[in-house]
Amino acid sequence: MAVAVLGAEAYGVGVRDFLAEQTGRKSALGAIHATLYRLQDKGLLDSGMEGATEQRGGRRKRIFHVTSAGKSAVREAREARERIWDLVPSGMMTVVGG
Repeated sequence: MAVAVLGAEAYGVGVRDFLAEQTGRKSALGAIHATLYRLQDKGLLDSGMEGATEQRGGRRKRIFHVTSAGKSAVREAREARERIWDLVPSGMMTVVGG
């Protein structure tokens, strides 16, 4: 989902920073890269190299994109989550002390 949200900024550091911002949890860049490549191997993501920039010291960065299969997988995961969420008893979600 982070790759879908970030679009042209969906590269390792961008994904790591986005996830930290959204979850409040830090992840190792190596773990992010491993996950992105694993999703690519499964056909859920694709990637390409962006041109080198002075800001990156002449280095290129790999930008990831969600494939059609990846979009389907995200939709299916959301539908499954919503089905399960609907099964949680309403009294279970009452805030204690609030």
